[in-house]
Amino acid sequence: MKKSALIILHPDFEEIEAVTPIDLLSRAGIHVEQAALGDTRFVTGRSGITLEAATLLDDVIDDEYDAIIIPGGPGIQQLRKHPAICALLRRQFSQKKIIGCICAAPLLLLDAGLIDQIKYTAYPATENELPLARHEPVVIDGPIITSRGAGTAIEFGLALVASLTDKTTAKVIGDSIVWPRN
Repeated sequence: MKKSALIILHPDFEEIEAVTPIDLLSRAGIHVEQAALGDTRFVTGRSGITLEAATLLDDVIDDEYDAIIIPGGPGIQQLRKHPAICALLRRQFSQKKIIGCICAAPLLLLDAGLIDQIKYTAYPATENELPLARHEPVVIDGPIITSRGAGTAIEFGLALVASLTDKTTAKVIGDSIVWPRN
């Protein structure tokens, strides 16, 4: 059965942190459902780039996915006000399914009450709320994959690919994009 991932596009998301995992996971043959937070499928990121999601988050929030991915960006502060997101993350965690959070998105793991159970990294500006964040580009702790920010988006995306497929597939994709760390 084909693996699936849900990526939540929220206003003021960090474009690199969304598009990079979407692209790399798609190259690995993983179906990536792009869901927009709000009442329109058009979502504008922090740099003014607008993406059209395939669906609205409200229409798929009860669906099951092998991975849930949340890009960071300044819009995370608004996303934190949605209790359904925290419930979604808790459900995914309880099922031991992959959660990927990059940049400021690990704040949602804090809001969902999951942060004390994991090792993680996050954007440096979040350290006042996430003081135990590691200073590593990507941290994998069981099904939780966290990453520091836009500059780590490729490594984050390849970690998601490896977790949903295998390390060989991630290496092949990394080689195909001339990723120097493979």
